[in-house]
Amino acid sequence: VAARIDHSFSHHGIAVSDAYAWMRDPGYPDVTNEDVLNHLHAENAYFEAHMAPYEELVTELFEEMKARQPQDDEGVPFKDGDYTYQWRFEGGAQYRRWYRAPVETSDRWSLVLDEVALAEPHEFFRLGGLSFSDDGNHVAYSADTTGAERFALTIVNLTTGQTVDTTIDQTLGSPVWANNTTLLYAVVNENWRPHQVRKHVLGSSVDADAVVYDEPDESFFVGVDRTMSGDYLIINSGDHVTSEVRVLATTDLEGQWRLVSPRKAGHQYDVDHQGDHFYIRTNDTHRNFRLVRTAVATPEPQYWEEIIAGSDERYLRHLMCLRDHVLVGERRKGLDHVCVIAGEQEHLVEFPEAAYSAGFGTNADFDQPFVRLSYQSMVTPSTVFDYDFATRSLTERKVQQIPGGYDAGAYETVRLNAPARDGATVPVSVVYRKGLPRDGSAPLMLYGYGAYGIAIPPSFSTTRLSLLDRGFGFAIAHIRGGDDLGYHWYEDGKLDKRTNTFNDFVDVAQHLIDQNYTSAGKLAISGGSAGGELMGAVANQAPELWGAVGAHVPFVDVLNTMLDDTLPLTPIEWPEWGNPIEDKAAFEYIQSYSPYDQVEVKDYPPLFVTAGLNDPRVTYWEPAKWVAKLRYLKTDSNPVIFKVEMGAGHGGKSGRFDALRQVAEEYAFFLTEIS
Repeated sequence: VAARIDHSFSHHGIAVSDAYAWMRDPGYPDVTNEDVLNHLHAENAYFEAHMAPYEELVTELFEEMKARQPQDDEGVPFKDGDYTYQWRFEGGAQYRRWYRAPVETSDRWSLVLDEVALAEPHEFFRLGGLSFSDDGNHVAYSADTTGAERFALTIVNLTTGQTVDTTIDQTLGSPVWANNTTLLYAVVNENWRPHQVRKHVLGSSVDADAVVYDEPDESFFVGVDRTMSGDYLIINSGDHVTSEVRVLATTDLEGQWRLVSPRKAGHQYDVDHQGDHFYIRTNDTHRNFRLVRTAVATPEPQYWEEIIAGSDERYLRHLMCLRDHVLVGERRKGLDHVCVIAGEQEHLVEFPEAAYSAGFGTNADFDQPFVRLSYQSMVTPSTVFDYDFATRSLTERKVQQIPGGYDAGAYETVRLNAPARDGATVPVSVVYRKGLPRDGSAPLMLYGYGAYGIAIPPSFSTTRLSLLDRGFGFAIAHIRGGDDLGYHWYEDGKLDKRTNTFNDFVDVAQHLIDQNYTSAGKLAISGGSAGGELMGAVANQAPELWGAVGAHVPFVDVLNTMLDDTLPLTPIEWPEWGNPIEDKAAFEYIQSYSPYDQVEVKDYPPLFVTAGLNDPRVTYWEPAKWVAKLRYLKTDSNPVIFKVEMGAGHGGKSGRFDALRQVAEEYAFFLTEIS
């Protein structure tokens, strides 16, 4: 039971009380307050005590999930410059090792980066970026060892194996080589905003690194990239709905960066290069984007020539240029497609199933006569294809290994359309083991996200098999707020339409009940981050439907966070949620659905909640406050348990096996609460 300490404030003349505001350490991001730490440790002890009787089930699930992961695994080799590269998991390791071999002698593999050794001293390890100089003599990599997503950048001479120059702290994103001796990287400020791009020259002092670009807008993040051709560097600046791009030839590093199109609220675009032209994906005339091109000498909008017109039927999502082909990842009627353009001709890649998820894989060679694609479905394991442009054929390069075997024929997947309360139709992807009773007696896990225009694809999961094989169905609600059906689907779930997202999820659940896939009280639901906000909102709206709720790093204290412009993500988030500091209507609307603010005196379902102490995206105190308020107000005896990873961030544990433990705990909770 958390202490309650009176705290209140007023904004727009509206008074707000928050008895758990004390849980935010005033020294954040350093968390040293004894009362706060004692409370979090007590929460973890309570979690362990609650889960202790189910340890045998947790271990059983964990071992099942772990057994479906190969002890040894490797990626499909890819060519980059004069070398072929490959990652490998070896001897049951939790992290990868990276190897390469000269293209002409492809059997002479040598180790170029050892994540296993780099991770060994740390509780948490995440490789942020990996980039090789043009001549292959140096590798630059960034690593996060706390989960706070502040990456240290290191450069290694691959001939000597020695670190070059000084490690560069406080970076974000992948470093980008401009040539053999010059490296560009983005740095974050004290509020974790990537605000500058700097240039480092090998052999020089890091302190002397020049600032190439400094973004003054507190709501914009900045990043650096390089075109597939390697001929141009790109600086991207933007928030969730607006972008701005600058380009510079790699042959003229002392030249002036050229602005492609000045920022305009709501205008998003990205740029790649082929031959004499830049290709640009832009939403300037249609919200589903169009494809244009322009001569490299005249990148400005007045010179853009349309290649693919914007339309309601084609939602253009990704752009990539190879020497002889332009590739566009798009979505039609909610289904992924890859469009291949060569000259005046275009065609779609044909995939083997009617419902699937597909996109670009690892493509590092501008000259390659194929495009590498990733592919999967609810019943088909992750597959790597190479699509040959000349023959228009797919070659299978790798299928996800599942030790012990997997029989796709034992499972079935369907696509449903659920009617929403306002007349919209919401797609639902469902998978289950054949023979699942359709009389409402089966439990079912329903997953959702619904924010930032991020679609949740109908993808494959080996961990999910542990539920399916125990009689659960599994469904994904493709709710508004994601871009599953086009950019309008995203727009209809944000700002003053945010509650559509929550309503859609509840309506999908009711449709699954009406179709006898499950029944009220037999639904386990799960979501993370903004999907955790979804869990909090639907737990408030329709608690009687849910047999158990999993809320991971949940963004549940929306109003307080959007009022705090000192937090890392708040200014960049205003285009998504609204700015309650300046806008009274936004304040009132956010308050009306913010899960923390809307907790009431009533019954709630069992809840399994997680957080990361070092999480810069959803701060630990959001779920901590929500859990405390739920326990204080709810009128039932259902458990609310809360686990705080004290050495991790937004993504939880980092090792490939360690990460499975939390999934096993959540599934054990679901299986225990829904009998």
